[in-house]
Amino acid sequence: MSILAILIPVALAMGALGLVAFGWSLRNGQFEDLSGDAERIFFDEHDAPLPDRHKIHTETTPKETKK
Repeated sequence: MSILAILIPVALAMGALGLVAFGWSLRNGQFEDLSGDAERIFFDEHDAPLPDRHKIHTETTPKETKK
């Protein structure tokens, strides 16, 4: 039973440390570009970067014609 007096505080401290690390990563922008990292793994360093999705959408929409 005396081992529980050691293991419970250690487990709580590790959980608190995990929460602190997660909060730090959120504040430092580690989760801002999740799809970019997932797609970047398929390309070599010397390949051209992926185009911005917003630019692709605006470039492919039909332009209004002047009359």
